[in-house]
Amino acid sequence: MRAWWVALACAALATGPAPAQIVERPAAPPVQTQAGLVAGKQLASGVRAWLGVPFAAPPLRDLRWRDPQPRAAWQGVWNADRPAPECIQSLRGRTINHYFGEEATSEDCLYLNIWAPPAPPPAGKAYPVIVWIYGGGFNVGSASMANYAGEALAAKGAVYVSIAYRVGVLGFLAHPALSAEGGGGSGNYGLKDQIAGLQWVKRNIAGFGGDPGNVTIAGQSAGSMSVSLLQASPAARGLFQRVVGMSGGAFGGQMAPAPLNQAEAEGRAVQQAVDAPSIEAMRDMAADRLVALSATVRRRPIVLDGRVVTQDPQAIFAASAQSDVPTMIGFTRDESFRSLGPVHSVPDYEKAVRATFPATAERVLAAYPATSAETARRAARDVERDMTLGLQMAQWAKGQGATGKAPVYAYFFTRTHPYRPGVRFADHDPATVGAYHTADVPYWLGTLDSLNLFRPTRDWTAEDRALSSRMTAHLLAFARSGDPGGGWTAWSPVRPRVRRLDVTGGMADWPHWRALPLLENPAPAAPVERPRVRD
Repeated sequence: MRAWWVALACAALATGPAPAQIVERPAAPPVQTQAGLVAGKQLASGVRAWLGVPFAAPPLRDLRWRDPQPRAAWQGVWNADRPAPECIQSLRGRTINHYFGEEATSEDCLYLNIWAPPAPPPAGKAYPVIVWIYGGGFNVGSASMANYAGEALAAKGAVYVSIAYRVGVLGFLAHPALSAEGGGGSGNYGLKDQIAGLQWVKRNIAGFGGDPGNVTIAGQSAGSMSVSLLQASPAARGLFQRVVGMSGGAFGGQMAPAPLNQAEAEGRAVQQAVDAPSIEAMRDMAADRLVALSATVRRRPIVLDGRVVTQDPQAIFAASAQSDVPTMIGFTRDESFRSLGPVHSVPDYEKAVRATFPATAERVLAAYPATSAETARRAARDVERDMTLGLQMAQWAKGQGATGKAPVYAYFFTRTHPYRPGVRFADHDPATVGAYHTADVPYWLGTLDSLNLFRPTRDWTAEDRALSSRMTAHLLAFARSGDPGGGWTAWSPVRPRVRRLDVTGGMADWPHWRALPLLENPAPAAPVERPRVRD
């Protein structure tokens, strides 16, 4: 355990000139949590931060592939002055678009970060709480990634929390032996980590100035899918009062949870791939080796475990059994989880549509017309988006709108980043990527400068700064009251509309709303479908 006074004692004992450094002050006094006192620091902006706060026991050794357990209490003061390691996963290369520095990795990773406004709230007026759940396809991601930082939102009046959860084979493995240990179900350990983090927030966030009765959960991509699953889960009921989903929902055949027996079969395939005789032997394996050897096994991460995920989310919403809370959801113009393949001409586009939608192809081509190579590429991108992210977000809106009393607010982000001329990435073509998957996140969270952290990649303009300011204002207003304000009207099945998020803004009709049912049953795709850009 780290003691907050160690750094002060070392400084007092040091001799000679000190190197230049950023001065940060302890955010005294330490905060009392159920497990013990926690000390943070005050950033140069005045925002108070507690980084690397444990919310569950380290899921090591016998706790690998078990539900998160309570963290043991400690004596003294936990010094939360730096982020904890991210959960074990494959690492990112420095030439990819979303590179935010090399993070330490560990199985001991169940920690959260908290940012709070510079001053405690006035008596009786606690700050709204925003809890961020990261994306990454349930295989990668970090609560401490620079584009997910909470300093900007905290400076404007919210307590912002980012929670870690186990990913990949260590976070989402179902197996018959694990089901027997768990009394009938297994898998979804990463979702259970998220719930444990939310339970920690409910019990402890008041000490950091946050209102435990006004919690908004927000996430993007796999984080957004997690939000939809938590909204549908009886295990998460009462832990939040609003939800924000950005580009991802566990709706439709593509993202539907796997039946337990199928997920267990996939778990047996993992066991075979790592050449282990039993789950206990797999617990004895080094985590990095386990991750590497299991990477070739195709698995669906979310499983109908009977505890956290009890039914397909669409069925939960249809039965009006979801957490009926204000919902803000949306997607970006140029993202997708599936490609139609190369489209260089109108014939290419028409052939691809007929192969993908054999039963509805002519109606799809009528709804997404193309008369030139340029319009064919645009139409293909719209179809790719709508058959995946567009459908997921539409089904979420319809599910809440049909059976819930709380409103739905929808958005459509269309801004292309202003790339620095000549910048190159290994996974990202600035000339064609458009408003890509995750492009909206730094605008929502006020973290535009994170994309220039190690090299200049964007030349942000005053228009980008203004758009980010408007989007953070919408998010904060929604967290405070359940209404994003600024003329943003609620979604309606009579005329489904979205808030267009770009330089000009304003309300617009949901893109291709009437055509979406035509895209619900595509032909099976070849082999693995992945987002074009990693979260």
